[in-house]
Amino acid sequence: MTDLASLPTVSIVIPAYNEESGIRRCLVACIEQTVPADEIIVVDNLSTDGTRAAVEAMAVAFPDANIRVVVQDAEQGITPTRNAGFDAATSDVIGRIDADSALAPDWVEQVQRAFATREFVAASGPVEYYDMPMRRFGHKADDSFRKLQVKLAGDYVFLFGTNMAITKEAWLAVRGDVCADREDLMHEDIDLAVHLALKGFKIGYVSAMVAGMSARRLDSAPRDYFYYVERFKRTYEAHGIRDLRLLAPMAVFLGIYPALHAGRRLTEHRVAQRWGGAPKKIEVAEAD
Repeated sequence: MTDLASLPTVSIVIPAYNEESGIRRCLVACIEQTVPADEIIVVDNLSTDGTRAAVEAMAVAFPDANIRVVVQDAEQGITPTRNAGFDAATSDVIGRIDADSALAPDWVEQVQRAFATREFVAASGPVEYYDMPMRRFGHKADDSFRKLQVKLAGDYVFLFGTNMAITKEAWLAVRGDVCADREDLMHEDIDLAVHLALKGFKIGYVSAMVAGMSARRLDSAPRDYFYYVERFKRTYEAHGIRDLRLLAPMAVFLGIYPALHAGRRLTEHRVAQRWGGAPKKIEVAEAD
């Protein structure tokens, strides 16, 4: 029997940009856990809708859940927003999900048990696409594919920002090394994983850490989707890593896109992912 006193505390960090329509669902799943998180942090990044107000209302409605808002208005982007949340977290382990994630009811419990083994300092789990048909089949396929990715990855096991966790200690160890990526070219979660690997930290994979997520990325226009998928290649190349095995997800995602994109258009799913599609336009000051 696991000693409850030895289990790590868990914070949940949720970066958010204009997520008023879905943030309540995400927070309800975070609250309705078999073991409560110690804190739930939503990092609002320059939202122009009612995201912040929605989170504040949830904090009032569920005072015992310890929901709080961190405001990151210094710059637009997932990387600085994630960093602000990780810096603000106070628990032993920092869970990181997206604003469209819907955690399984035992997610916090599974994170505690997995990290209590001290076998790794960061880990990801599988996802179930809650707005796609055959959810259970999709979950099993996703889990199997991610296990294969781990075998192919060698020293560079991935992290998946929609469903991941990292110890606060490991975050502080790489905080100054992770790339700012102000041009928005890379996958920030894979960049974090690379820097952990370069420091000699081990990354795990936990099938029991299950999160639901939207397939809204498939609603992106072909050009934006292709740019998003190429982030895998750009991230590894930015660190001088050239291993074709690490690019397996690109082949899979590009292969499934045409049929699934067409299917979602037929069923009126047209809510493209807000972060991570087209590149940012970086303004460069002209020389005098």
